[in-house]
Amino acid sequence: MPPDHDLDDYVDPYDPGQRRAPDGGPGALRVGIGGPVGSGKTALVAALCRTLGEELDLVVVTNDIYTTEDADFLRRNAVLPDDRIEAVQTGCCPHTAIRDDITANLDAVELLEARHPGVQLVLVESGGDNLTASFSYGLVDVQVFVVDVAGGDKVPRKGGPGVTSADLLVVNKTDLAPFVGADLDVMRRDSDAVRGEKPTLLISLREDPAATDVAAWVRAQVRSRALQSA
Repeated sequence: MPPDHDLDDYVDPYDPGQRRAPDGGPGALRVGIGGPVGSGKTALVAALCRTLGEELDLVVVTNDIYTTEDADFLRRNAVLPDDRIEAVQTGCCPHTAIRDDITANLDAVELLEARHPGVQLVLVESGGDNLTASFSYGLVDVQVFVVDVAGGDKVPRKGGPGVTSADLLVVNKTDLAPFVGADLDVMRRDSDAVRGEKPTLLISLREDPAATDVAAWVRAQVRSRALQSA
C-alpha cells in the first residue's frame, strides 16, 4: 500500500471481501473454470455464455500460454460481443497466472468491469493444467473444475486440489463413456468420496449444448451474491 494512502480508504484487490461495485454492492461474481487440456473448458464457457448471456450481464477472461486461441474461439462463435472477451497470454504454467501471480488476470477482469459497469458475472477460464490446478480466491469467488470421461474413470479418485477443493466438479463428455470403457457410476461414486458434500455434475455438451445443470448452479451463485447487497 502506498504510504500516503489512508488505511480506511484502502481496498485490497486480492481480498474478495473488499471488492465493491460503484453502487456499493458486492460487485460481479467471479467464477474460475479450470481443468486439464481437452476437458471441454472453452466449450463449457461458450455454452454458459449462450445460456446465461441474455439474462445476465456477463464477461469472459481466457488464459493461454502463448496464443489467444480460446478467446478467438469464443469470438468466432459469437457467444458474446467481442468487447466482452479479454485474453491473457500467461507465458508460463497456467496455474501460475491463476494462483501464484494473478496480476494479469486481475487487470483483465478490472478492464472488463470498467468497460461494462453493472456486470454481474465474470467467467475466468484457466489454460489447460493438471489436477493440482486451483485459483486464488483473490481472483475468483467460486471455482469450477472440469475433467472428462476420456481421461478414464480413475480421474476423480486420483484427487488433487482441482478435483477435491473446487466448488463444483464437472465430469464432461459422458457420451464417450461406452467408447472408452469408463464407468459413470464409478466416477460419480469416487467423486462423492473425495469431495464430501461439494457437488459434482456429470454432463455431455453434445447431448445438452445449453449445459443446463451447470448454468443453474452458476445462476444460483449469482443470486446468492446479489443477496449480499440486499
